[in-house]
Amino acid sequence: MSNLSASSTDPDTLTPIAADLTALNTFGLASTAQAYVRIVSPRQLPALSALAKRHGRVFVLGGGSNVVLPSTMDGLVAHMAIPGIRLLEAREDAWVVEAGGGENWHGFVDHCLRQGWDGLENLALIPGTVGAAPVQNIGAYGVELDQRFLGLSAWDIERGEMIEMSARDCHFAYRDSRFKHDEPGRWLIVAVRFALPRPWRPVLDYPDLQRHPALASLPPAGSIDTRTALSARAVFDAVCAIRREKLPDPAVIGNAGSFFKNPIVTADRHASLRQRYPGLVAYPQKDGRYKLAAGWLIDQCGWKGRSMGAAGVHDRQALVLVNRGGARAADILALAGAIRADVKARYGVDLEPEPVRP
Repeated sequence: MSNLSASSTDPDTLTPIAADLTALNTFGLASTAQAYVRIVSPRQLPALSALAKRHGRVFVLGGGSNVVLPSTMDGLVAHMAIPGIRLLEAREDAWVVEAGGGENWHGFVDHCLRQGWDGLENLALIPGTVGAAPVQNIGAYGVELDQRFLGLSAWDIERGEMIEMSARDCHFAYRDSRFKHDEPGRWLIVAVRFALPRPWRPVLDYPDLQRHPALASLPPAGSIDTRTALSARAVFDAVCAIRREKLPDPAVIGNAGSFFKNPIVTADRHASLRQRYPGLVAYPQKDGRYKLAAGWLIDQCGWKGRSMGAAGVHDRQALVLVNRGGARAADILALAGAIRADVKARYGVDLEPEPVRP
């Protein structure tokens, strides 16, 4: 295989190369691309559109944290690596910050806090890139990306033009956006803009944060005393500690984080399930529905710590599927299918995978 940097030596051109993608996906699944390009500058985007016409199929790869890659990737793999973080505007009500789509998400959050641009601390340690964050509409510990989102610039690979999108244009929903429904390989998110609220107020509604030793003794969330006694960095540190305790490090054991979405059911469906299963873990939503804890459902079906060949369920977090060594995409998908079947049979609930299958 060629050196991965070889495809981007000229900022205006792109030369596809064969590439090993095993180290470019957090599951650590063995995968090779017949045609790979690394996008490091917006100047390369016209060349990308030209290549797309020749190859027919494009898969946009970010941090590789939300994908189940097959052994062989057909078509063109476009690896987003455009960097850059800058403050666009210091408004009275918000810091307006822009980041390149290739920036590491956690690194971006950390950088913002170092600059005093608070508001993303609840989203710390989520793997992946800034450009992938709107695709999944990432969220954690009481904060969703669309609550901090201002707009983005996306390259329309098919038409060869840059498009500006607002939150409305992105059609955000729970772990969802238009980018998961439009034609595969059409969009490359080049830059994302955020409005980080001023004055800063901590979001501490999530039970794990309320129980964390560094935060548990604080006054009620949202009060003036809490804002005075707490820093965004303290929330960031608490979120990182909680995630490290619950979730395995992909550098140690291959995984893609939470594999399934938490299913959302009607109030009537929730009441029916609660009557049959009093220990059911669920969270009320603003629209009256309930979000069920997928990890609890999987755990109750006896899957925590179990394996099917080289694919397994993490022994501390049932929501995380892991590569125990040498797993292929088919192994992960077979395990996921068995889990979904068991949860459906027992609870009548459909689990939806989060990772993308190219």
